[in-house]
Amino acid sequence: MPDAARTTPPDAREAAWFAQLPTVVAAAAALFTNQAGRVLLVKPNYRDHWSLAGGILEPGEPPHVGCRREVSEEIGLDIEPGPLLVIGWMAPGGVRTRPVMHFVFDGGVLADGTPIRLQESELDDYRFVDAGDLDRYLPTFLTARVAAALRGRARGATVYLPWTGS
Repeated sequence: MPDAARTTPPDAREAAWFAQLPTVVAAAAALFTNQAGRVLLVKPNYRDHWSLAGGILEPGEPPHVGCRREVSEEIGLDIEPGPLLVIGWMAPGGVRTRPVMHFVFDGGVLADGTPIRLQESELDDYRFVDAGDLDRYLPTFLTARVAAALRGRARGATVYLPWTGS
């Protein structure tokens, strides 16, 4: 063992080891449907496509906590996220220089007339969409994620969804 390694306290060695590890971006969202089974999508004003309600986790924030926070911020609903439906992994590509982990929780079935209050600084619109029409609103990777969440909900199981495409 080199002399420097012997004289460095174990906590400092471990901190240095953790500091050099690769990082991953983490995000969480909720799958909401209405009584007819249509999926709630939101339209961010900073993207061309629609999405589920959710977003990037704060540093050190557990996924279920971040899901609750993001849903509250984006659509004004204070929920306790239900079961984890999807764990998605997306490879780096294009402007994404790091992999992204995405957690989709079950937000439940919303009663007709549930008030949705959009976060105007980030969202322009929302709507409930038939599962068969998701590809009209979402990019391929997100259509696959929402379809996996619907399957996970129906089966009562979590789906692992790696995505290496663009």
